[in-house]
Amino acid sequence: MKANQTVLKEFILVGFSSYPHVRTFLFVLFFGLYLLTLTGNLAILGLTWADRSLHTPMYLFLRALSFSETCYTLTIIPKMLADLLTEKRSISVPGCGLQMYFFLGLGGTHCIILTLMGYDRFLAICHPLRYPLLMTNVVCGHLVVSAWAGGFLISVTETALIFGGSFCNPNLIHHFFCHMRAVVRLSCLDSDLTELIVTMVSVSALTGTFLLIIITYIFILSTVFRIPSAEGKQKAFSTCASHLTVVIVHFGFAAIVYLKPEGSGGDDTLIAVPYTVITPFLSPLIFSLRNRDMKNAFRKLLKEF
Repeated sequence: MKANQTVLKEFILVGFSSYPHVRTFLFVLFFGLYLLTLTGNLAILGLTWADRSLHTPMYLFLRALSFSETCYTLTIIPKMLADLLTEKRSISVPGCGLQMYFFLGLGGTHCIILTLMGYDRFLAICHPLRYPLLMTNVVCGHLVVSAWAGGFLISVTETALIFGGSFCNPNLIHHFFCHMRAVVRLSCLDSDLTELIVTMVSVSALTGTFLLIIITYIFILSTVFRIPSAEGKQKAFSTCASHLTVVIVHFGFAAIVYLKPEGSGGDDTLIAVPYTVITPFLSPLIFSLRNRDMKNAFRKLLKEF
């Protein structure tokens, strides 16, 4: 048990207070990236809904990914932007719990949907004749619902473990949002075991989904290399390129955050920026610019106006 046990009603997010001279610059930078992120995701949602040629499982998964990413950024970035402009960077204990719940749930959902998109590409390339039977829009919808259920099951477990007890002073969260490691260290109980459990759950979910994606791409590559024509290989690779790029960016930045050893140094606040701000910005950009169908749908929409 820790000393100085006081029932806390709020936390103080330390955030970027260590960098007072660049807070205005960071606000402008992050606000610009956030607007571009919202624009990109809303464009994907709009195009995949308006163009009937994109009403296929591949683009239904993409729509679900863009929606989850939009919600994901809404849980973190608006509060972070507001805190960059004020000296009072407080958040209530229930508000912190809700932010963590939605952040972890949407992050987990995002990872699972990326895994399902890899599975969809595996069926399309490795079993093209059976693909229309195996991956219908109804099946796709059920899989997306399962992704949300799985993501929030992990989230409610971790959030309940962290917020199951009381918190002690000082009430300073050394982060710009309610990151689980930063919050669990404020627990009045011995937080080492809780921190170990929630870290292991997150790392297991992260590595598990990533390994499943790797396995699907091993099968995809083995199939692609057996295609006799160069044009066929190029077409198969082109359907996977944007997804694979997003996977590398997403899981690469996530690994830096969640697999970072304790006491290894570095500012956790700065380390989390790529995962929470840069990755959501790059994802719609990659899916839009590297996808011929999306570009054609955009041109078609422009011609109608």
